[in-house]
Amino acid sequence: MFYKLLIIAFLAVSLYGTPSDGQKKKETLLSEKVSQMMEWTSKRAVIRLNGEKFRRLIRAPPRNYSVIIMFTALQPQRQCGVCKQADEEFQILANSWRYSSAFTNRIFFGMVDFDEGSDVFQMLNMNSAPTFINFPAKGKPKPADTYELQVRGFAAEQLARWVADRTDVHIRVIRPPNYAGPLMLGLLLAFIGSLAYLRRNNLEFLFNKNVWAFSALSFVLIMTSGQMWNHIRGPPYAHKNPNTGQVSYIHGSSQAQFVAETHIVLLFNAAVTLGMVLLHEAATSDLDIGKRKSMLSSACALYERLRDQNGFDCNLVSLQSCV
Repeated sequence: MFYKLLIIAFLAVSLYGTPSDGQKKKETLLSEKVSQMMEWTSKRAVIRLNGEKFRRLIRAPPRNYSVIIMFTALQPQRQCGVCKQADEEFQILANSWRYSSAFTNRIFFGMVDFDEGSDVFQMLNMNSAPTFINFPAKGKPKPADTYELQVRGFAAEQLARWVADRTDVHIRVIRPPNYAGPLMLGLLLAFIGSLAYLRRNNLEFLFNKNVWAFSALSFVLIMTSGQMWNHIRGPPYAHKNPNTGQVSYIHGSSQAQFVAETHIVLLFNAAVTLGMVLLHEAATSDLDIGKRKSMLSSACALYERLRDQNGFDCNLVSLQSCV
């Protein structure tokens, strides 16, 4: 009986001892991965990943953190202007999280450049850039974990809302101070003030209805072309297919648009407006009537001078028309 109990105890220790050792190894490996990610994040908000780092830190278990990765092509030979713009917004979002008081190791931001990790693109069957994908702490990415760039745009605020929806981590976007805007505004106000001072005795232009009409039309054209939508959503200027190299200026969806598309609409609307204004001016302007009166007066004066000099009379021209 004693030997049976001893055997049972030995088997129990053996059975429960092995998983414990494996669990310790997983915890040690996870701790190393988190420490490595934290170290890289302390140096750079967006971690640059290649194929080896991606497989070891993102694909291979264990992992208890989410990683937001931007797949891009920033090398000059790729000629991806949208990638550069998206990278700037992504850097703003990552830095906002890095310097946030709520920063934890729950989420990290990474980047895979095509020229540094083309094998990752092949692994994920990706053929376009930029693309944002959330790799959750548990399981594989779902369709909703791929950011809808063409619909939402790549503004940092829009990315932050998507991150909060996928990870429950709320990031307050803090943009670095931009002194170019206030400087240009100050120069514009100084120019307007100087112009008003120099023409202080002749400010009739402020009451010119054409100036106010042109300003109102410009504002209406800007608003109706979709510039406010661009400001809110931050869409790319155009889209270049990385496979064919073809550039699209018109978005294929009715729920989104490119910046170039709004410029095209603005030009069309401006052309139509200019045509209507010219038609109205041609129908109501007194310019042609004034020219005709001036030519008629000159003809009458010439007729009278010839009549006085040569002494002839002509009934072809009525003097009543020379009024």
